[in-house]
Amino acid sequence: MRRAEQGNETAVVEFIILGFQSIPEVQFILFLLFLVTYITTVSGNLLIMMLVVTDHHLHNPMFFFLGNLSFLETCYTSTILPRMLASFLTNKYVISLSGCFLQYFFFTGLAGAECCLLTVMSYDRYIAICKPLHYTAIMNGRCCLQLAGGSWANGLLASAIVTSLMQQLTFCGPNEIDHFFCDFMPVVKLSCSDTHWIELVTFILASLLTLPPFLLTLISYVYISNTVLRIPSSTGRHKAFSTCSSHLTVVTLFYGTLIVVYLVPKPNTLGDLSKVFSVCYTVLTPLVNPVIYSLRNNNIKKALR
Repeated sequence: MRRAEQGNETAVVEFIILGFQSIPEVQFILFLLFLVTYITTVSGNLLIMMLVVTDHHLHNPMFFFLGNLSFLETCYTSTILPRMLASFLTNKYVISLSGCFLQYFFFTGLAGAECCLLTVMSYDRYIAICKPLHYTAIMNGRCCLQLAGGSWANGLLASAIVTSLMQQLTFCGPNEIDHFFCDFMPVVKLSCSDTHWIELVTFILASLLTLPPFLLTLISYVYISNTVLRIPSSTGRHKAFSTCSSHLTVVTLFYGTLIVVYLVPKPNTLGDLSKVFSVCYTVLTPLVNPVIYSLRNNNIKKALR
């Protein structure tokens, strides 16, 4: 049963995720593409986590946060891709309300945690380059655990608040989500309840989780750039900047795709194009992160050897 009686209304108890059904001629190609992407993403991030744990040369704050990021990316992509792959195989695109809310909770919570964690990593690079004599004292084990734990807690707490508000909404039809996962707007626009308050709360929480971390990251790199440019030798400048170039690339990709997906206006006629942009944000970013760190970080390359 897709609907249940609730008072005088017919309440939706499950959704149909349309995904990429509008382009059936490429379903098999998409399945293979997403399968290879998922396997590569999980394998790459698990490899980095294993290196961080087993190689004593990587037992420092920078790689502790990198290990956290790799674990986060593994969980992040696993909230979406396995279910999407199963839908390609079985042609069943139904998801229960509780399953949809659970997927949204983990997806949003992990995305918020990544915003905070990337900021923490930029702060780590700021201390290492701008205040090297105080680095060991400031970035001690307790501080690293608090920063990493705070990043996870902030993202999951904000997501829990929004998800609990979404569960209070009534859905009385239609029940087709024009997306490939349970994102906020595609779900909320199906509700027959007043959604102004939840949209306002979500906007405030999303702004708090993205704007301050982005500005703090930007400020960190302004100070880092000023410090690096004052280093007299070109070799010293290159060495200093190489320690944060990988992180800067990841930050650019993450916030760049985030802006394209949620801030750049897209006409309704470009629904499939919007999904493609979302794929870049939810699928490709976790894929390229381990590639960037393994190719551009000398310590990771040494550990791989």
